Formats: sequence, structure tokens, C-alpha cells
Amino acid sequence: MTLHTVMPLEAVWEKQGEDAPTTEVRIRGILMEVKPMDYNRVQVVRLLDGPLDSYLDPSYAPGSIIQYAPVT
Repeated sequence: MTLHTVMPLEAVWEKQGEDAPTTEVRIRGILMEVKPMDYNRVQVVRLLDGPLDSYLDPSYAPGSIIQYAPVT
């Protein structure tokens, strides 16, 4: 990859690799990639598999927060 910029490389790449780890979970029959926030809440990153109408449901949109109790 070639990057042409007047910014120092440290400023360009400073956020690289700082993303929180994500995990895949199945919630209400929908497989999704989520980012854990605290013990019982997750933030949706993207939907991976599920019924087609779940992709139109705003409660599963990327960035939305879902209550989730992990099974231990």
C-alpha cells in the first residue's frame, strides 16, 4: 500500500490496533459480531447470519447496544 501524505506517520497510524476485541455470539437466532461493553451489554459490530428481516431491524443495526447475558 502506498500512502502519500504530509502528516507524520505516527499521526496516521496512532489508532492502529487499538480496537477492542470482538467476538461472535448468537442472540435470538442471529449470529453477530459484537464488542463487549460490560458484563451484560454488547455493541453490535455487524450481522453475520440470520433471517433476512433481521437486517432491516434497527435494534440490530451496527452500533446499537443489546442486553446480553452470556451463558456460562
